Amino acid sequence: MIQLHNTLGNKLEEFIPIKQGFVSMYHCGPTVYDFVHIGNLRAFLTADIVRRVFEYEGYEVKQVMNITDVGIGGDNDEGEDKMIKGLKREGKEISLESMKELSEFYTKKFKEDINKLNIKIPNVLPKASEHITEDIELIKKLEDKRFVYKTSDGVYFDTSKTTNYGKLGGLNRGEESESRIEENKEKKNQRDFALWKFNSNLGYPSPWGQGFPGWHIECSAMSTKYLGNTFDIHTGGIDLAPIHHNNEIVQSENACGCDYAHYWLHNGFVNMSDTKMAKSENNFITLKSIEENGFSPLAYRYFLLLSHYRTPTNFTWEGLQAAQNALEKLRNFMSFCIQSSNRPVELGKVNKEYKSKFNNSIENDLSIPESIAILWSLVKDESIEPADKFATIIDFDKVFGLKLYAGKPEIPELLKELLIKRDNARKEKNFEESDKLRQQIEDIGYSVKDTDKGQIFGKI
Repeated sequence: MIQLHNTLGNKLEEFIPIKQGFVSMYHCGPTVYDFVHIGNLRAFLTADIVRRVFEYEGYEVKQVMNITDVGIGGDNDEGEDKMIKGLKREGKEISLESMKELSEFYTKKFKEDINKLNIKIPNVLPKASEHITEDIELIKKLEDKRFVYKTSDGVYFDTSKTTNYGKLGGLNRGEESESRIEENKEKKNQRDFALWKFNSNLGYPSPWGQGFPGWHIECSAMSTKYLGNTFDIHTGGIDLAPIHHNNEIVQSENACGCDYAHYWLHNGFVNMSDTKMAKSENNFITLKSIEENGFSPLAYRYFLLLSHYRTPTNFTWEGLQAAQNALEKLRNFMSFCIQSSNRPVELGKVNKEYKSKFNNSIENDLSIPESIAILWSLVKDESIEPADKFATIIDFDKVFGLKLYAGKPEIPELLKELLIKRDNARKEKNFEESDKLRQQIEDIGYSVKDTDKGQIFGKI
């Protein structure tokens, strides 16, 4: 039984899928106007862990993550549109063609980064620029239901027309607007948000005028296109919950008259000196910076796994060094298992006791730090044969994604047979047969040594 901390009710809940054995998930992806920083990458790693846990537990998973590759040509809830900022930063013309060029470059860099972190590519990776039609159709549904009004700068959702605004974080009508831009005097309520923003010089045609879809409508349109009006899980950084995700919920649910996502998972920030890592604060580090400082991207993955996804984590170079040292130690241990096992590690069995502990930890709101501790207990447990340790760790790494052993051990079938025969001969105290088998092993290019723990073999 998998339990998840659902931000929707702010409590731990048993996961009950809409369709038995199947999980539908949507994850807020990057706005591709710049390199993503390592704080952004935590959200994508969290999504990857969610997927890996469900796949490990035997579920079929459909994972969708959006790419925001167009802006709104003006201000949104975060201030100036990021795509426009990106064009200005790089001295490019403010045009759709330039926006496409910028987005294609940074989309490629994003994919390179998540590949280095061994984050699985989502089943669907839709681009906002390719779903303008879906945005318009969703806005029309809301307009038909009288949730929409028009101002001089755009088309807005009227939050006063609904009773279900602010589900995430316990927001209510009496609180002040969370918007981070100046007050818009044409809005009926400061919580009202743009569904479409006008721009006479840039953008796409629509029934209301040329412009761009609002930031929030894009996620609603893409998630429901690929997963249906109601799906299982929605994830993102905790900073998205108050505005972006509440806006997604209210527009989606009022458009379809149904639930949107059943479980909402939000990851904590990556901080530097206890301050949120952010481009706006100019205190961010990219994965490229980590590599240039001599660290493996997978060391950063391990570093993040040491903190529960919902808790903030403080990034330090010392902490990253410790993570890299631990990762290297684990990889060396896997090589040791191969060398010290009294039988080929391919014949090892997953230890049931440790697997049970591991399953309990990941099913308890993705408690990966506890799972890591279980892994290290296994490493130190001298009662478990090395081949079984190897098999169990390989099994755990389906969730960790650390590539603890990069490839399948290349052990010739003949060597496996000879080692097993020789082990049996030794157990029967048939030392003459054992010596003959040793010679046969050496004849095919391997040495074998007898120890208290069994046979150790290696290339001559």
